[in-house]
Amino acid sequence: MGDFIFGDLRTLSAAIAIGLGGFAPAIAIGMLAGKAMEAIGRNPEAAGPIQQNMILAIAFAEAIAIYALVIAIIILFVGSTPAGEVFIAK
Repeated sequence: MGDFIFGDLRTLSAAIAIGLGGFAPAIAIGMLAGKAMEAIGRNPEAAGPIQQNMILAIAFAEAIAIYALVIAIIILFVGSTPAGEVFIAK
């Protein structure tokens, strides 16, 4: 019964990690794209550098979501020891 409860908590904590870790970058990417389109609309001659900087900033924001995905995978598959079990090196 203990493994069933901790398995559910592990799944829930991984879902929270990827949910919160994906929410902020999604908002950031939306804001970045909106502001870049606004800037290009105001100054079409500067479209190249604006687009270049926008893509770089989106890559940095997306990296945060990838880190959250890695943490969620670690929570799901690595944290599989039952509570109270202690490893003793022999």
